[in-house]
Amino acid sequence: MKKILFLALLFCFAGLNAQQPGLKLEKEGDLVKATYFYENGQVRQQGYFKDNKLDGQWISYREDGTKSALANYANGKKTGKWLFWSEDGKITEVDYSQNTILNVIEVQSAKAVVEN
Repeated sequence: MKKILFLALLFCFAGLNAQQPGLKLEKEGDLVKATYFYENGQVRQQGYFKDNKLDGQWISYREDGTKSALANYANGKKTGKWLFWSEDGKITEVDYSQNTILNVIEVQSAKAVVEN
């Protein structure tokens, strides 16, 4: 009887701690760090939640591990500078304030050019 009770409790706790496949959640102070994964185990997206809302910096990756986007949130709203990298090296910069687009800049290449 004790073994059955122990196994029942074990399954209950395992169910409470189960996370969505491809998702890892970690408590860091008043934030929750979320990491989403592709089926191959590569990180797909990583960022934070505060009070169940997107908060702070979020980074997205392609399945090959290259960065595809860098985003910022404040209290669940898009804010600040967002960067998007295309597969051919072009960068798009989008400036947000309170979920509203303020400015969009498209850069032809990710390579910096410096001339004296």
